[in-house]
Amino acid sequence: QLQLVESGGGLVQPGGSLRLSCAASGFTLDYAIIGWFRQAPGKEREGVSCISSRSGSTNYADSVQGRFTISRDNAKNTVYLQMNSLKPDDTAIYYCAVGLKCTVVAASYTYWGQGTQVTVSS
Repeated sequence: QLQLVESGGGLVQPGGSLRLSCAASGFTLDYAIIGWFRQAPGKEREGVSCISSRSGSTNYADSVQGRFTISRDNAKNTVYLQMNSLKPDDTAIYYCAVGLKCTVVAASYTYWGQGTQVTVSS
């Protein structure tokens, strides 16, 4: 059974860090393009970052460039999103997804996890 499970969310103070994990089961992440997205209450889902399958090239939304880093550990079948210098505006549910193309456009993604809540607040 194909499954993506996000973890690592929580409550953090502004300026703090979190590392999100996206663990896959039922398929191998080595050949998958993985994206991270987020959705805040009352807002549309926003692309955050993606990592391609072979070259490992990455893309980031302007809003997180320089603060977030996406990476993959094929041995653990997991993709990570390291989030530093967090701001209250980063508060959202974060989702990972399998995509057809490494882009921050949600329409390019076909399979989604259930999400993990990130709250940035003092």
